[in-house]
Order: sequence, then structure tokens, then C-alpha cells
Amino acid sequence: MSIMLSLLIDTSIWLDLAKRPDGQQIIVPMRLFVHWNRLELLVPSLIFDEFERNRPRAEAAATSSVRERFRLLKKDVQEYGGDATQQWLDEIRHQVPYVAARSLQNFSEIADLLRNGRQLEPEAGEYQAVVERSLEKRAPFHLHKNSVADALLIELYKSTFSRTDRRDHKFGFVTSNYHDFSAPNGDRRQPHPDLVSLFDSERSKYFYDVDGLNAALLEHFGEDFTREAEQTEAVQPEARSFKEIVDAEKEYFDKIWYARRAMWDADVSEGEQELHPTVMQRVRATMQSIAERYGGEDNILPADDWQWGYMHGKLSALRWVLGDEWDFLDT
Repeated sequence: MSIMLSLLIDTSIWLDLAKRPDGQQIIVPMRLFVHWNRLELLVPSLIFDEFERNRPRAEAAATSSVRERFRLLKKDVQEYGGDATQQWLDEIRHQVPYVAARSLQNFSEIADLLRNGRQLEPEAGEYQAVVERSLEKRAPFHLHKNSVADALLIELYKSTFSRTDRRDHKFGFVTSNYHDFSAPNGDRRQPHPDLVSLFDSERSKYFYDVDGLNAALLEHFGEDFTREAEQTEAVQPEARSFKEIVDAEKEYFDKIWYARRAMWDADVSEGEQELHPTVMQRVRATMQSIAERYGGEDNILPADDWQWGYMHGKLSALRWVLGDEWDFLDT
């Protein structure tokens, strides 16, 4: 019998996970386990609302942090690095948008996980339990602040746990809010004494921080989680380097220039155009150099009209990435 893992993951964890460069190694396996009905995400509406409320600010902070680090690095390199580092600097600048985009991808995929999770709404019983917890000053009301939302999370987790058939379920509560939920002045991986009774069995456990979430998934899914995380790391496409893009743009510039000159050369040979012999000699010398560079004319000239258009499409796309407008095909 397969045992379902049900996790209530606090907003703080989702936001921290979204900002991590390696976030996909946890997000993707979670999405797969949810799809395979092996993982259930418990999502109180207040967590989803809080994530969406903080998302624009967190996204902006993540992308601006990348750009600010590059700006400072660029300043140092220009001041101390000299001309020899310019190519490396161009390469780093080229990578900045990709790094920022990966962070935004994390936010989008987490929002989908939350949206498709098991939605939890507090009822009269949970509200009453929050009031009693507040009157008794039990965590998270042991601090002098408004902790109603945090208390609702605990009560929703508690009631969901108690109402579920525990024979085929395990539960976990994951947070980085150690002030409200962890042992005070102690090991943050341990729950507050007021909450220990809720996490005193193999069926319900307390996990701290993103590392705790990783530990929860590894503990429950074992090698399956490790394999999916490693595969996620392996399939993450590496962005083409700046040099690769520049070299490819030059290649298709050369090939299209060569093909156009070949057609032009044919017109000259047939007497349709006239050209000064010296100019013609230089053109043919350049064509010979290009043919040698790319392994002969057969590796340059298009086989048909479709391939001719395909070559132009590649040049246009490469130039767009490098900053030109679309359809700039001048050679």
C-alpha cells in the first residue's frame, strides 16, 4: 500500500524556495509526486493569498538582486580587470537575463502547485480553537503580537490530520518561522513545547526551512526523490554562451553572403552585370576563403528554397538575440 505524504508548507518556505537558483530540483519532483498521487499539498487560502500578495515584491527583489550583483562586478572588472576581461564580462552580461528568468519560473510553478493543492478553509471549530489558544497564551500566541494567521495554520493542520485516515497518510508541517513555531532559544528544527504533542509520532512531523522540506521529501520518497532531483538538474538547459551566439551569427552571415554572391557571380558570368576585374577578384578570393572555412560549397549553398529561407530565419533570430530588430538580413 502506497502511503501518501501530506505537507502543509508555510508561505515563508514557498518564497524562499522560489528565490533559490536550485529551486527546480525540489519544485519539479514535487509536481511529479503530486501528479502521481503520492504527494498532497495542503493549502490554506491564507497561504495562497499571502504568496500572491508578496510575489511581485519578491520577484522584483530576485531579478534586481541578480542585476545589482552584475553591476557591481562589472564596475570592479572595468576598474581593475583591464581589456583582457572584456570578453568574460560580455559573457556574464549575456547570462543575466537567463538567471533572472529562471527565478521567475520558480514563482510561476509554485503558484500552480498552490492553486492545484488541497484547499483548506477554516471553519467554526478552527476559529474556536484559535481563540482558546490565544486565551491560554499557547504558541504561536506566546509572543506579544497578532498571531491569528499562524494559529489558524496550526489548527487547520491539526484538524486535517485528525480527520484523515492515518493508515495510508503521513503528514508534515514545514516552516521557517522559528519565532512562532520552533523551540525558543533552541534547535529550530524542533517544534515549540506547546506544539510537541502534534508532532510526537511517525505520522506527523515538524520540518524547518527549505532544507527541512528537502529532508521531508527525501525521507518519504527516498531514491525516487533523489533520482527526479538529479534528472531535473541534468535536463536544465544551459544557455548558449555569448561567444557561441556571435560565432553562429557570423557563420550564417558568411553563408548567406556567399550564396548571394554566388548568384551574383552567375549573373556577371552571363553578362547580365558588369564588375571591375579587381573587385571581382577580391569577391572570389573572399568566397574561396569562406568555402574553405566551412568545408566546401556543398556545405554552404542551400539545397532548395525552403533551406534558403531557413538560413535567413536563423540569421534573423541570432541577430535579434544580439540586439537587432527582427528581419534584419542585410549582408
